Amino acid sequence: MKKFTIASILLISILVLTGCSQGTSTGQDVIKIGVNYELSGGVATYGQSSVEGIELAVEQINNAGGIKGKKIQLVKYDNKSEPSEATTLATRLMTQDKVVAVLGPATSGAFMATIPVANQNKVPVISGSATADNVTVDDKGVKEYAFRICFTDSQQGSAAAKFALDNLSAKKAVIIMDSSSDYAKGLAETFTSTFKAGGGTVVAREAYMSGDTDFNAVLTSIKGKDFDVIFIPGYYNEAGLIIKQARAQGIDVPIVGADGFDSPKLAELAGANALNKVYFTNHYSSVDSSPVVAEFVKTFKAKYNKEPDAFNALGYDLAKFVADALNRAEKIDGESLKKALEATKNFEGVTGTMSVDKNHNVVKDIIVIELKDGKQFKTYRVTN
Repeated sequence: MKKFTIASILLISILVLTGCSQGTSTGQDVIKIGVNYELSGGVATYGQSSVEGIELAVEQINNAGGIKGKKIQLVKYDNKSEPSEATTLATRLMTQDKVVAVLGPATSGAFMATIPVANQNKVPVISGSATADNVTVDDKGVKEYAFRICFTDSQQGSAAAKFALDNLSAKKAVIIMDSSSDYAKGLAETFTSTFKAGGGTVVAREAYMSGDTDFNAVLTSIKGKDFDVIFIPGYYNEAGLIIKQARAQGIDVPIVGADGFDSPKLAELAGANALNKVYFTNHYSSVDSSPVVAEFVKTFKAKYNKEPDAFNALGYDLAKFVADALNRAEKIDGESLKKALEATKNFEGVTGTMSVDKNHNVVKDIIVIELKDGKQFKTYRVTN
């Protein structure tokens, strides 16, 4: 009996130790990263494209040996394009799934809804595409555990003005903007200040409301003025119709827009013939001739059998950007990752070479895409 008991104890001990060893091994062999994206709902295409890029990047990282010998394990959830759901999922990822970082959401409102959770749990949240100026810093200061790899709306408006001055030799501009949109207001303000600082003049500033479809009155009012360029800091829905109606009125000056133009719907609304001498700022273009972009396009097409869009590229860069920081981090935990993210210098991504500034934004060039007969034709780089 005594002999049996000792053997039993030894056996139980071995089983317990084996069980513990297996559990710990699993925990030590992977690095869990949360994915909190808009996979359904109103802006699902942004989230779906971002996650495709993330998954391609993680596949490459794991095939190359992972991070410090550990494979990345993505823990993916759908926030349904709802900020409240994004907050709930951020809490779940950090407190139950025990991730070391959360990628996303894609949109500024949903991303900002997760930041208080990040600060409370000391787990970084990083967005690939939240462009609103107050995402990572506001009047209260820098949001300690929030980062992003996209340009801000202010940077984008300034780049559009520099491009108009330097590449189009424009001296007089007209702005046509959605007066109800914070996105449009921010872009218009920084375009105006940069354009004026460069010697330009804004000769007229016209307004419309989201959902408008007839812009002929606005265009008639500017037609008799002297100007070299029109800046439209809006989304493709209205911009496509403004461009179509402007060309129909014989207004053939260059038109400059922002990343809100980036949709196949722009060509459907404006018509291919109207989309000449049209330019817009963006994160990336598949017609960019740089070797980094060409390699990304090749590998993306091999996996998904389609041309990658800007959100695909931003998602891909986002995963590699975080992996780069994890490789440099002293330990695999949120606090060490935050410090490594803050120290990022000259990270080379598909969407540009990035360094993190004191406000947790990246400093990088902005792409300007030229359209010809409705298709992306040529790209330019504007340095901020």
